[in-house]
Parts: sequence; structure tokens; C-alpha cells
Amino acid sequence: MTDATIKQATEISDSAALQYLVREPQVKSPKNKAIILLHGVGSNEQDLFSLASQLPNDFYIIAPRGQYTLGAGRYAWYNVDFSTGKPVYNTDQELSSRKAIGSFIRQVKEKYDLDEIYLGGFSQGAIMSYSIGLLYPNEVKGVIAFSGRLLEELKPLVKKGGYLQELKVFVAHGMQDNTLPIHYAREAKHYIESLGIKVSYHEYTLGHQISSEVVRDLNSWLID
Repeated sequence: MTDATIKQATEISDSAALQYLVREPQVKSPKNKAIILLHGVGSNEQDLFSLASQLPNDFYIIAPRGQYTLGAGRYAWYNVDFSTGKPVYNTDQELSSRKAIGSFIRQVKEKYDLDEIYLGGFSQGAIMSYSIGLLYPNEVKGVIAFSGRLLEELKPLVKKGGYLQELKVFVAHGMQDNTLPIHYAREAKHYIESLGIKVSYHEYTLGHQISSEVVRDLNSWLID
């Protein structure tokens, strides 16, 4: 079962069908576990899916495509306007993608009979992962954030207690990241810890990227 297959999740409710790639587990595990990986702006599902061979082989690795098209092979979870010098995101598109990803999580959970789901992403995908994990902690076991940030506007919507206290969080960020500087990761860590959540936090001598060292640290966290 090493070959990836492309699935079209046409049965997702609310017209939230997302095209995705999936690598099924290569070994059996007592629990059916999955990592859903969300790509960054201007990329596609192939990007983070390329990490599948480096991730634990008892997990499903699932990589959906963002629902907004920027160009040939380039997609996003929402558009961002930089004309003012500061990033201004399309709030309607962000909400739509948040709902779509939530529906997608529930759909693949049922389809693959999943017991545990980790939601992760790079850059904009990490932003979405933070938002969904903190707002809907009942949907996922953990959040994996590669080079992302928290949307300040969503903080008032976070409800302390309950499932949130059980959420696991892994943060990896490059100290030389000029796209989303390291202070975003440090601020996210501080805020999430203020909610009573333990964060596995890692800084690297990297730019806006994922390295083999990042993946090794993630794997150690996943099997801990």
C-alpha cells in the first residue's frame, strides 16, 4: 500500500468537497491515526504530501487542496492583500475554508474510521491548523504548525476548558524566516500556553521552510 491515490471527496456536506491525496498506513496499529496536512498559499496538495515517506508508516497521510485558485497548480485557503504594506486576509474566504476543512475532517474520519487526527500545515496551512485546533478542539487530537501564526481576530472566539485542555501542539519555526518572522511563533507559544496547553516548541536555523530536522522532531513527538 505504498502508492498514493487521489480521492475526490464529493460527499462532503455544505459543498465543501476538497480534492486530496492519501497514503494509507503500511503497517497495522491498534488505532487508526491520520495526519492531515494543509499547504501554504500559492502551493498545492503535492507540496506537503511529499513528506509522506518521512512520516510514521502507521498513519494515514492526507493532503487536501485549498479551495481558492490563484493560478495553474497554485491554490490558497484564502486570499491575502499586501497593498497596504500589512497582510490583510479575506475573512469570508478564511471562514469558508475553515468550515470546509472542518467538514473534510469529519468526512475522512468516517471514511477511514479514524480514531485520532492530527491537523497540520505550513505557513497559511499552519494558520488554518491553529484556528481549527483552537476553535474546534473536539475535531482533532493535535495541531502541527510549520512556520505559521495565530490570527489575532480569532482569539476572542476561543473557549477555554473542555477538549481544549487535551489538545497537543507542535510548533516548528525558522529563526531566519523573513515571510513570517519568528516572533509569530513565540507569540503563538505564549498564547497557547496561557490556555493551559503544553506546547512542543522548536526553533531552527532556517528560513521559511521545513527541514529533515523538523520532520525528525515531529516524528519523535508523534510517537512520544
